[in-house]
Amino acid sequence: MDKARAALLTWVLALPFGTAQAESLACPGGIVAEGDSRLSLVYKCGQPQLADSFCAPVFYGPWPNPVPEPFASAVLPCQLTELWLYERGPGNLAATVTLRSGRVQAITYGRTPR
Repeated sequence: MDKARAALLTWVLALPFGTAQAESLACPGGIVAEGDSRLSLVYKCGQPQLADSFCAPVFYGPWPNPVPEPFASAVLPCQLTELWLYERGPGNLAATVTLRSGRVQAITYGRTPR
């Protein structure tokens, strides 16, 4: 019985470290989380203070290097990525929302966007 209790205790203590933590953004219209649509983001938080879009490099196969440009634009489409910046007022960190394919991909907090 002691081995079972030790195994259970180990599992319970390791549980918080094995779960992924997703960020969320509290706005006047509700809470936005990863996976929400762009429409939901605008409805809940309004238009961003700043917005930028760029073509993220496409990775193919097991290599960590992106596909070279002559081939990437001719063969593989780029991944359109949008960054929306929300200033949340004094005492709060700015929130940068990353959108891909019309969905919230990530939410990061910090004073200056990367």
